[in-house]
Amino acid sequence: MNKLDKLQEKIGYKFKNVSLLKTALTHSSYINEVKGAKCYERMEFLGDSVLSVVVSEYIFNHLKTSSEGDLSKIRASVVCEEGLDKIAAEIGIGECLYLSRGEELNGGRERKSIIADAVEAVFAGIFLDGGMDEAKRVILNFTVKYINEYSGKNPKILEYKTRLQEYAQEYAKSVEYTLVSQSGPDHDKRYVYAVSVDGKKCGEGKGKSKKTAEQAAAKEACMRLGIK
Repeated sequence: MNKLDKLQEKIGYKFKNVSLLKTALTHSSYINEVKGAKCYERMEFLGDSVLSVVVSEYIFNHLKTSSEGDLSKIRASVVCEEGLDKIAAEIGIGECLYLSRGEELNGGRERKSIIADAVEAVFAGIFLDGGMDEAKRVILNFTVKYINEYSGKNPKILEYKTRLQEYAQEYAKSVEYTLVSQSGPDHDKRYVYAVSVDGKKCGEGKGKSKKTAEQAAAKEACMRLGIK
């Protein structure tokens, strides 16, 4: 049994079109070395939305006494980079990634931003290959236990962007994230994002993905504004 077969077994879904799975596992660095290869970035975009819809529907239907704010926190904790990293560890997605030699040497297989994006891309692949019902089945198979964990009496909330957004809504303020800079080659980007509340800069963060940089900026803003 090869790596892709083992991965599909762990995921609990057998692809009819295996090329979708291969694309979902292909980092942008790899396409610079292998002619004709496609990277997962477009699929990650779709997978992010599919994951959000599935989790949102589930918590809306099952956590009937939770407020909108609590539902947002729980969803954010499940779909954020840290949450996706847990799923990645379960299925061993890192060892199946297609990376350039340089990215491999730089620890790309363990990099959370890459792994999280690949998980979302795989969810998109299942959606494209088998439809929404199959995508929903697989996603909930991995996420329900974390939803239950985060919806307990003392949920472990990981998402600073959600906290900041709730603060802004409560006090009728606006929140805006802006790209300050980006550097590095396509396979090893570094992003710097700033976050402003009502036009005033409150935080700045760095990361190897836009999501992590925005999250870091939101964390700094929460600390400055005393948001717990």
